[in-house]
Amino acid sequence: MIRVYRRGGAACEAVDTHAEAFALDPDILWVDLVAPSREEEAAVEAALGGLPLPTREEMAELEASSRVYREGGATFLTADLIHNGDAEIPAIDPVTFVLTTGPLVTIRYFDPRPFAMMDGILDRDPQLCANGHTLFLHLMEAVIDRASDVLSRAVTHVEGIAEHVFSTREQKTVGFERLITKLGRARMANARIEQSLAGLTRVFAFAGLDDRIEADHEAAEHLRSLTRDARSLTDHNHAVAASIDFQLNAALGLINIQQSSIIKIFSVAAVAFMPPTLIASIYGMNFEHMPELPQVWGYPAALTSMVVAALLPLAFFKKKGWL
Repeated sequence: MIRVYRRGGAACEAVDTHAEAFALDPDILWVDLVAPSREEEAAVEAALGGLPLPTREEMAELEASSRVYREGGATFLTADLIHNGDAEIPAIDPVTFVLTTGPLVTIRYFDPRPFAMMDGILDRDPQLCANGHTLFLHLMEAVIDRASDVLSRAVTHVEGIAEHVFSTREQKTVGFERLITKLGRARMANARIEQSLAGLTRVFAFAGLDDRIEADHEAAEHLRSLTRDARSLTDHNHAVAASIDFQLNAALGLINIQQSSIIKIFSVAAVAFMPPTLIASIYGMNFEHMPELPQVWGYPAALTSMVVAALLPLAFFKKKGWL
């Protein structure tokens, strides 16, 4: 699908069109290719004077030379944007932004929320439809705002996990297996946010070399502000990653302590039952001459001896602070 935004009118509204009906009119400021077919890509390429647009496979390449480059007087910028940000583990997929001498061109195969946010932003302030690079910067601002929202939600989630890891309740009620799973999933979400922010930082650095932005002082300052925002979010995300790693190590340490406590209980029980077992073994022998066996007090004396023999090691352990 080809979606175009035109200048003029009360608002910069989006209009969907098809490959056979597409024409690059002078008033078009933004061409948004949403899951385009090969025919739609070819129509836009022809309208841009044969400028080759990256395919979906080329957008997915990770090397920097395939993600940020200049060709035919246009600047190509590809970044992984977060979508499905309300999920426990958000998804990320590449979006390509092309700064041309004419309109801004975007290529995407999913529907990230910043694009929907831009419709509302343009409705409120149609003056933003000034030129392609201005639209690009405001779109990037919406992307940064969305990344900040997703990161804030991740921080809240991680803090909630921390309350369970360091719960003051009985440790057996904490459920460490479930917590470790949650921490692992939180780390996966954190890594995806990190990947998106790293890509945005690279995009902003390369976009600053574009002639259109470099010649516009206000746009250049806006881009520097976005770069600072991306770096601050990256630093915050690093702190979240450190918190997750600390909680994971703490949870593993508490599991070891819990297991050691269980082993200690069995060890103490084994030591406590050794003397009574010895006494019972002695009186279980079938020797003919054991004088206390026919005595009336023999059985109570044996039981008393076994109880005392069990209590003495426990009292000793408690005095030593081992219990």
